[in-house]
Amino acid sequence: MIDLKLIRDDAAAFDAALARRGLAPLSAEILAQDAHRRSVQTELQSLQARRNEASKEVGQIKRQGGDAEALMEEVARIKDRLAALEAEDKELGEALDTILAGIPNLPASDVPDGADETQNVEVRRWGNPRNYAFQPKEHFEIGEGLRMMDFEAAARLSGARFVVLRKHLARLERALAAFMLDIHTLEFGYEETQVPYMVRDHALYGTGQLPKFGEDLFRTTNDYWLIPTAEVPLTNLVADSILDEKDLPRRFTAYSPCFRSEAGAAGKDTRGMIRQHQFTKVEMVSIAHPDRSEDEHERMTQAAQTVLERLELPYRTVVLCTGDMGFGARKTYDIEVWLPGQNTYREISSCSNCGDFQARRMKARFRAAGEKNTRFVHTLNGSGLAVGRTMVAILENYQNEDGSVTVPEKLRPYMGGLEVIQADA
Repeated sequence: MIDLKLIRDDAAAFDAALARRGLAPLSAEILAQDAHRRSVQTELQSLQARRNEASKEVGQIKRQGGDAEALMEEVARIKDRLAALEAEDKELGEALDTILAGIPNLPASDVPDGADETQNVEVRRWGNPRNYAFQPKEHFEIGEGLRMMDFEAAARLSGARFVVLRKHLARLERALAAFMLDIHTLEFGYEETQVPYMVRDHALYGTGQLPKFGEDLFRTTNDYWLIPTAEVPLTNLVADSILDEKDLPRRFTAYSPCFRSEAGAAGKDTRGMIRQHQFTKVEMVSIAHPDRSEDEHERMTQAAQTVLERLELPYRTVVLCTGDMGFGARKTYDIEVWLPGQNTYREISSCSNCGDFQARRMKARFRAAGEKNTRFVHTLNGSGLAVGRTMVAILENYQNEDGSVTVPEKLRPYMGGLEVIQADA
């Protein structure tokens, strides 16, 4: 959520930041609402003071045997007016919160301006795509050829955008998750965490999915939401809390299923595992000191890149332009892995610094040693990595002409020493 003080202090800068997001100015509307509410609060405070004063005078007059009827009538009128003002203050506050809750995070100064993904800026590239002596296949052709990737069985169970994995590909998914978690916990200091896969409204509000993006989520009939990413429960671990400065940063990682309705993805990636309603992901979340969140962002991105480098999968990293960033991010790096079957790079990780945007929504703060006041933490999240898309990348990059797939060397200990995945005879 945007800091209202920021808008009060520099409305022009706020509107300029919204313009970078492609949005119309909002400061005039917000400040008018804010001014109205503050005038109501001022009257409330004045009347509360007068009520208290008049009530004391009533007591004094009664103790002296005098007539306090006029003052008592004034107190009654004040009481009625206070009730109306309190209701108005509550209504105005909720309306203001609704406006603020729908405003995306403001982009960092070094984020490139742009309308869409075509204006993202590449910042690094690693690895060289392999040259094939044959026409590389897409992952679903490979998986179905191995008879270990079954979209028809999944469709009978659940409809489109699901898959059943069998045998070595089912094990490959488990192996990839363990491999990623080992890198993040043993080398980058993330705390492995198991989290609920269903949450209540307030958790999704805290990370910014609600109220604006409810249609992208799955909801149960008893008012739980299936998590779209482990970012939601992991970040909310610090909701409504005051941390000690010495405990920052807090770093969490979790392997979990993710559930997304893909409401706006009609016709996109309908074949294969690129865009599904249910997929698994290893997520990273950092709770950082505001002065060090930019360094933490670079570190998190490096953790995700390390997974791809160990698997020897070519990738490139881009910084998203203002028009392509997610709602809660102030700066985002997307890591895109090379897919020879599609002859292009596709997103496999997104690492975002959200600044204090989520922390304000979930009231996550810290206190420096010896200080009375608290400050909001900065929150960061990143995929480390999307497990299904990593499997897609392995199948396509390590495919052989006979339809088999070589297991990356670093994964073989997690696959029981298996070196090649091939269809059973």
